[in-house]
Amino acid sequence: MKKLISVFALAIFFSAFLSAKATNIYLWRNVKGMEKEPTVMFMHKPAESAPHTKTAVIVCPGGSYHHLGLKSEGNSTAKWFTENGVTAFVLKYRTSGKSYHHPAMLQDIQRAIQLVRENAAEWDIDPDKVGVIGYSAGGHLVTMAGEFWQTHDEIAKLGIQTNVSLRPDFVIPVYPVVSMQDDIGHEWSRKSLLGKGEKNQTQARKDEFSMELNVPADMPPTYIVVCDDDPVVIPENSLRLYAALQAANIPCRLARYEWGKHGFGMKNKAFMQEFHWNEALKDWLIELGYME
Repeated sequence: MKKLISVFALAIFFSAFLSAKATNIYLWRNVKGMEKEPTVMFMHKPAESAPHTKTAVIVCPGGSYHHLGLKSEGNSTAKWFTENGVTAFVLKYRTSGKSYHHPAMLQDIQRAIQLVRENAAEWDIDPDKVGVIGYSAGGHLVTMAGEFWQTHDEIAKLGIQTNVSLRPDFVIPVYPVVSMQDDIGHEWSRKSLLGKGEKNQTQARKDEFSMELNVPADMPPTYIVVCDDDPVVIPENSLRLYAALQAANIPCRLARYEWGKHGFGMKNKAFMQEFHWNEALKDWLIELGYME
């Protein structure tokens, strides 16, 4: 009898494991000239018991545009969103650690937004409820997605035609890299994104990719998270972005915390236990109609 119970319990465990397993979606396999590009996003669907929001979020981990914190920032974030009824896509975008620079990263997130919207009916998603969240350099990437969807249409340059918008419906940069300016810019992220050398690091390019200098009138609603004791990305990055959003009359919120440093993601550790920053984010998403 005990053996039967054990086998039954094991079957339930593996059934739950398989149902929770992410679906791999390769972004470029059917695009001529891009077939060998390795970009993949992992689709995590909400449990049947979760609220039915029909919202989707694309998750961009950080890593200075050089590598990616897929577990610490990607998977933990996907888990929280799916628990709240949101389909999460963790994007493993291309980075300089594999010899990629701009526009590879922007191509990847724009292609991800395109595919989520084009497959919205199949994946039980409302195409008007597709947002992005990113950490550190991933915060810069999702802000680019919000700012550059018209002025830097990188997938159109590849000959890809689509009838869906590349504009995310909401943008959530968490302890983000924002500026490429010399005074507060994160140098490693800048070199990884733009490439090394004077020809890549001109003032014109620094200005072009400084998000605080390029907020458009149609920037999506934005929720910024920053800690005053961040030792990696100077907190002034977030403050300048917030000021620029306010000046452009963009619906925005700055969640500023006294301590928490950098890289906490959505892990249930000291910062989360003290401030529950995801609950404040949830309140904002409820206000906008993306969560219940």
